[in-house]
Amino acid sequence: MTVHTVTADAETFTCNAYLVTGDVTALVDAGAYDGVVDAVREHVDDVDVVYLTHQHGDHVAQLDAVVDAFDPDVYAYAEHEHRTHALEDGDTVAIGDEDFDVVYTPGHASDHVSFVSETTLYSGDVVVHDDGAFDYGSFGRTDYAGQSRERLIESIRHLLDRFPETVEHMYAGHGSEFHGDVRDVVETALARAEKREPKYPDEA
Repeated sequence: MTVHTVTADAETFTCNAYLVTGDVTALVDAGAYDGVVDAVREHVDDVDVVYLTHQHGDHVAQLDAVVDAFDPDVYAYAEHEHRTHALEDGDTVAIGDEDFDVVYTPGHASDHVSFVSETTLYSGDVVVHDDGAFDYGSFGRTDYAGQSRERLIESIRHLLDRFPETVEHMYAGHGSEFHGDVRDVVETALARAEKREPKYPDEA
């Protein structure tokens, strides 16, 4: 199983969109990078399935283009015109060569899910390794309408409860990928979120 960050060359704001090859060729989030379809085609001719962690614009802006190009199945928690399968907490999905547990992780977004296997976490925006606020353990912002720090904290705890000790690869919606003690990164993010201090200085 190989993971390619197909939004790596983007010069505009986008999430990280991950192309995962293997038994099931999957795209985790579609991103907002105009060149994402061409970037995918540098590695594969087709995409079997797209999994959406949530439907903020930076994660789904290029979904129309991806669907037009590859006609994949589309899995999402919330309704979307391109959704072919609904995701629920506790579902199992195939990404690359592994089966992943679907974990419902709202707070940053009401429809947010994460995907965790025996080795790998796709965390979307609920937890990231590094961003403009923190390195080694940060979390999605919760200062916009419809977001909730309390719900995010519950979601990170829920994620840890479902977390195999063997997870050593983390691919988040923003920042860099991480390889090592992923549980420690997530626990660090939880501790910071639990302080309930503003993530960014300009948060109201």
